[in-house]
Amino acid sequence: MNFNEISWEDFEKIDIRSGQIINAEPNTKAKIPAYILTIDFGELGIKTSSAQLIENYTTEDLINKKVIAVVNFPVKIIAGIKSEVLVLATVCNQLGTLLVSADQKTINGSKIK
Repeated sequence: MNFNEISWEDFEKIDIRSGQIINAEPNTKAKIPAYILTIDFGELGIKTSSAQLIENYTTEDLINKKVIAVVNFPVKIIAGIKSEVLVLATVCNQLGTLLVSADQKTINGSKIK
């Protein structure tokens, strides 16, 4: 498999933080089923994201879940929702999309290095 290498300097530009989902609801405007997530990033504030997680998670599964997200991408409008962060997940043909999560003890807004 061929990977596109990036430099260490490129990686340092990416701001990856832990957060806690405080609300999840279906994004009824999305063409591919998705949730609107409201995530607490501590001192960075509350951010929203649209995430295609419906195949493996209910809203109840997501509430209070600690997640990892890229917080310094430009805001993107997805199906009418202001998506401010990119929640990280693995995508596997057999299992679908699964969230990358943090230990429950992690402080919201902690930087991932």
